[in-house]
Amino acid sequence: MRSRVVLPLLLLVTAGPTTVALAQSPGTFTATGKMTVPRSGHTATLLTNGKILVAGGYSDSGVVASAELYDPSTGVYTPTGDMITARSGHSAALLPDGKVLITQGTYWPSSYAELYDPATGTFTITGGTTMVSGIVTLLKNGKVLITGNTAQLYDPITNSFAPTGSYVGPFYNGPFFWPDTATLLQDGRVLIVGNAAGDGNGYIEHEELYDPVTGVFKVTGKPHTFGFGSDIWSVHTATLLPNGKVLLAGGVSEDFGYFSIAELYDPSTDTFSATGNMTIARAGHTATLLTDGTVLAAGGQLYSSLISAELYNPATGAFSSTGSMTIARVDHSATLLFDGRVLISGGAWGGGVLASDEIYTPAVLAPAPVLFSLSGDGRGQGAIWRSATGQITSSANPATAGDVLSMYTTSLFEGGAIPPQVAVGSQLAEILFFGDAPGYPGYYQVNFRVPSGIAPGLAVSVRLTYLGRQSNEVTIGVR
Repeated sequence: MRSRVVLPLLLLVTAGPTTVALAQSPGTFTATGKMTVPRSGHTATLLTNGKILVAGGYSDSGVVASAELYDPSTGVYTPTGDMITARSGHSAALLPDGKVLITQGTYWPSSYAELYDPATGTFTITGGTTMVSGIVTLLKNGKVLITGNTAQLYDPITNSFAPTGSYVGPFYNGPFFWPDTATLLQDGRVLIVGNAAGDGNGYIEHEELYDPVTGVFKVTGKPHTFGFGSDIWSVHTATLLPNGKVLLAGGVSEDFGYFSIAELYDPSTDTFSATGNMTIARAGHTATLLTDGTVLAAGGQLYSSLISAELYNPATGAFSSTGSMTIARVDHSATLLFDGRVLISGGAWGGGVLASDEIYTPAVLAPAPVLFSLSGDGRGQGAIWRSATGQITSSANPATAGDVLSMYTTSLFEGGAIPPQVAVGSQLAEILFFGDAPGYPGYYQVNFRVPSGIAPGLAVSVRLTYLGRQSNEVTIGVR
């Protein structure tokens, strides 16, 4: 990590970061607009403009190809272009250029992936892939790891797929062979948790780490408590916490016994340890990291559905109840919005598939990160400087590939271990430092390296992503 260079004249704001004042009571769920199509097993992706792309899923009429956009400012859904093929149980990843990669699907498998372009509202076929299903993880190098029955990498720059290292042991979660969860760790590796073949009497819990530098998978430490042990078919959640640990929660056994057990994975020691149990057993639920560092677990239960929700506090290691949803849900989606609230979409319940949505309002709200510009309005030329000299990287003084740049932002976790992502043009930059901006409480400094292969320009976009939420876009000059 590089040392910080303090440039107070570049902090072109007069007040600290603001919180969001909303009418909803903290810790409660309130109904919002309905989707145009009931959906379960769909994807919900936060776009750079703050809207949510909801795509595919299983409806009462079967698997659907339709997609729609939710606008948090109006609470209204509007249709957008349909996917090329109907999909459910698929995966989606927001790419550095703002497009969305859609891959596979468990209930309606496809041999190709698709790209959604928010600028045109259309889906197009992208490079072929042979996997039946898979979980997508955007890596720090800008490539996308797809962990399905085999492991592959998607390169957005070349729009192509390529195999990567083989699993140490194959995953056997259900008939379509994919691990339950894949979590990007603070150091860039990926923790993959699922099921492998057992001793003939069922499945055993299986965990591996993928290293993007070497392209190699290795078996990691085994979970500590029952519930992530032998003979379990997980359907758990995995959530990266601000301290860099991963919270694993819930699951279901082969005989459909549900678990309330939770535990923590520590990448620094490669070990699992017990933490407080959930207040109720859950599987097929959602787990969302909130802006105060707590985790919202909502709904779940597969062949039934739950209306309750609860919060995990990493400081105490305990779960506690929060307000219940307006309707019981399982196999729904949960998306952290720009203002810090959570959108709960669709899912199933005892009466079928849901079109209804609701919003959870946490006790603490923080807006998405902000990047500063020389104009002071968050647009155009960014207040971004060379770390070594303090010179602004403008069109008149452009940066070059390999230069180390610095900028200020807001809404990171105080003392947190999760690094932000910085997209320069259509590529992710290497993060060299992130932490408190000295002399400016509530602000944070980020140092990053200009990626190689960036197309030169007088106004190359720079955008920061943290907790899945994107900042405003500013520009720098690059030659």
